[in-house]
Amino acid sequence: MQTRTLGNSLEVSAIGLGCMGMSQSYPPFPDRSEALALIRTAVERGVTLFDTAQVYGPFTNEELVGEALAPVRDRVVIATKFGFDLEGDGGGGADSRPETIRRSVEASLGRLRTDSIDLLYQHRVDPEVPIEEVAGAVKGLIEEGKVRHFGLSEAGVQTIRRAHAVQPVTALQSEYSLWWREPEDAILPTLEELGIGFVPFSPLGKGFLTGTIDPNATFDGGDFRNTVPRFDIAAREANQAFVELLRRIAARQDATPAQVALAWLLAGKTWIVPIPGTTKLHRLEENIAAADLALTSDDLREIEEAQLEAQGARYAEAQQRMIDR
Repeated sequence: MQTRTLGNSLEVSAIGLGCMGMSQSYPPFPDRSEALALIRTAVERGVTLFDTAQVYGPFTNEELVGEALAPVRDRVVIATKFGFDLEGDGGGGADSRPETIRRSVEASLGRLRTDSIDLLYQHRVDPEVPIEEVAGAVKGLIEEGKVRHFGLSEAGVQTIRRAHAVQPVTALQSEYSLWWREPEDAILPTLEELGIGFVPFSPLGKGFLTGTIDPNATFDGGDFRNTVPRFDIAAREANQAFVELLRRIAARQDATPAQVALAWLLAGKTWIVPIPGTTKLHRLEENIAAADLALTSDDLREIEEAQLEAQGARYAEAQQRMIDR
């Protein structure tokens, strides 16, 4: 597996593994033994960046990742997140007060079975807490050796700049894929200027860009895509144009639509590291192989000239309100 550098010094595999779907949002979930085996196989295949969060479960995903990676802790980079009131009386809402951050990190260290978190993200911007206070709290944890690198998630340009002035931001994690290209407008130029890495989540459009979800597909009752406007039947019909484009290029490259979608992200900037999630071994291997797929200039031109625009909002209204722009 090729490697890339986030920020100034955090070296990771070119493709990471998003672990959320092993315990949240995309049921049915695998047995614990299967999930442990999948994560450890990813390590054997060269993946070094593993992404989790306190809210996934909540807590159970961190426990899973911690158990899976404990035997190989010195070979991997673990990223987790804080930012929600999961144990207090706030009903699970945003909470990035410094005291909450510290309490959250101590708990995460225990669940992850480690002495230090490699990359700690603020999961969502808390409008009630100045980002300077958040960055200052993480700076203190870095000085104590409990955290190595600071990250933000779904943060806007001004938030990124203000945080970076207090504690250098190593990576921003936000949604980015062929059918959600909003970060290109202002986020990517800002990250390039400041030397911050970018970690796209949902790089396969929550599974849609794999070509396995047609208008007739159904999801488990607990699958959060049931609430996403972009997965309404009419939107899925319109958005098949993305799959058709990817299939055309995949046929020329002897690849799959998912591999083309990931290779397109990798071709953009050398500091972009997507974290596709999966619970299936064959999908893991398919995703990893995308790191070796080199799209031609003709492929990239065809994607740009298609000028596709996805139909349907990417989140329900309540979730959309939590995005800082």
